[in-house]
Amino acid sequence: MTATTLELSLGPVLFYWTREHYEAFYREAADWPVDAVTLGEAVCSRRRDMKLDDWLGIGRELAQSGKRVTLASQTLIESEADLRDLRRLCDNGEFVIEANDQSALQCLTDRGLPFVGGAALNLYNRQAIAVLVRAGMQGWQAPVEMSREALSTLLDDCRAHGVAAPCEVFAYGHLPLAWSSRCFTARRHRRPKDRCQFVCQKYPEGLALRSQEAREVFTLNGIQTLSGACQDLRHELPTMQAMGVATARLSPRPEGMAEVVSAFAAARRGELTAPDPLTLVDASLCDGYWHGHPGMSHHPESAP
Repeated sequence: MTATTLELSLGPVLFYWTREHYEAFYREAADWPVDAVTLGEAVCSRRRDMKLDDWLGIGRELAQSGKRVTLASQTLIESEADLRDLRRLCDNGEFVIEANDQSALQCLTDRGLPFVGGAALNLYNRQAIAVLVRAGMQGWQAPVEMSREALSTLLDDCRAHGVAAPCEVFAYGHLPLAWSSRCFTARRHRRPKDRCQFVCQKYPEGLALRSQEAREVFTLNGIQTLSGACQDLRHELPTMQAMGVATARLSPRPEGMAEVVSAFAAARRGELTAPDPLTLVDASLCDGYWHGHPGMSHHPESAP
């Protein structure tokens, strides 16, 4: 197998930022060494600062800067209003959709549109990937809890059976673990979900949930639960490329993201600099799932 150049991508912003923050972030991102950007609200339909037209406008600007742009669908569809928004998203006519649930899959396949399979689709085997490739899937994301060994076996199986679809791995950021119809951030403030007053916007990097031993176990992000620690697979990029992974996804953070991208770009070139550029971001690190261990663990062999 001939290894191709590993791409870097920016995933959608999972947290709730202000319009000004989104606009400033993507103005900077236009000049970052990433090959692809996924835009849109993938978590909660109540986050309405950015409309579809706003995301399309940012997408056009990023496309003019040479980025490949994808629009993310919402991961948890809860109402007819959510379905109407999903149909509008699928009918945008400009950008490919990242399908994050079965509703999006149905909508896109009914229209005969190409799509990307999000990690929340839970694609664990070659047969499922092959079915979606035949339905128009152009690429897919590995489930965040899939180990390096399991993914390598799956990619080998796909190649052996002629199932061709680029694979993306979640390489940096708080890991998306679960979604619920209940808003945990609103509950923390003793507010009902439908009158939340958008309190999650007060936490541009989520709300840390600590154990009694003061360990950050989870990060609460409205209806979404993320890992407490931040996944860092920067030193695994050569392994990913050798396995045949196409893209390493970096999940946006509100501060220090330019340094994170720079560090991953250097790692892609084989340059692991010291001191560690990622110490500019204040977060504990994890890589356990990748090594087939509990997700919150961090392995010293991954450090420079």
